[in-house]
Amino acid sequence: MNIPEIIKSAYSEVSYITAIDFIICLAGILLFGGWLLKTSFGIKSLSDSVPRRNNMPAYLPFVPLFIWVGITSLTTSVTEKLLPDLTDWQKSFLDNFVLCIGEITTIAVIILLARASFARRLKGFGLNLRTIHKDFPAALLNLLTVWPLIATMIVLTMRLGKFIWGQDFEIQPHEELELIIAYPQLPLRVLIIITAVAIVPAFEEMLFRGLFQTMLRSILLKPWPSIVISSGLFALAHANAGHWPALFMLSLCMGYAYEKSGSLLRPIFIHSLFNATSIIATLYNI
Repeated sequence: MNIPEIIKSAYSEVSYITAIDFIICLAGILLFGGWLLKTSFGIKSLSDSVPRRNNMPAYLPFVPLFIWVGITSLTTSVTEKLLPDLTDWQKSFLDNFVLCIGEITTIAVIILLARASFARRLKGFGLNLRTIHKDFPAALLNLLTVWPLIATMIVLTMRLGKFIWGQDFEIQPHEELELIIAYPQLPLRVLIIITAVAIVPAFEEMLFRGLFQTMLRSILLKPWPSIVISSGLFALAHANAGHWPALFMLSLCMGYAYEKSGSLLRPIFIHSLFNATSIIATLYNI
């Protein structure tokens, strides 16, 4: 089966293929093909990538990760004891609010660590607001380029799952998307959208790209091994194993964008656009 047929099959299996969907995937295939030819099938893709100068110890990326886990676990436990009689949607709202606060707090910690650890401080980390006008359109183009590969991973995951576990196998939606489907309450939906489109991309990209990928590159000296390993960590950090192949492919794109541009805003925008697309598709199909 050739690539266009694979992409068309992917959208057919989830029952919402349209002409626009197929055109988007076809555009992505052409862009990816052009990238392969331009970079000698990826071999020369990061030949001009410059390592980010820093003095991070190898353990430093784990510090904000443990802080985030500690904050969310402790706060969730306390709120469950103080507010035991909430309805289901109110409990979901509170859980997401705690998650949001924990991630915002951890983002602040990461920014402080980056200022102390990177040459040129936050600009060396890749946070420079003056590059937004370049990073947003580039992120949109990057996501369009990798979209057919993400769809292919979804198809392969579904087919492998059906082969192993039977024809009833389905990739479960993300927990937040399930909440949007299950509860119509506006406060919960607004909180989920803000968290998924703004807070989560900033937190996860600062952690996995900004800290982990940079630390790995400082040790391994090569960009692609650090991108692959940090992408594996990123995928494994998500609870639903059915999402791992697609998330790994998305993460490779975000890691490449970071190394190629030196801007952390670019993978943040890619991540945000991907999450926004998933939410829009979910709301459209409710």
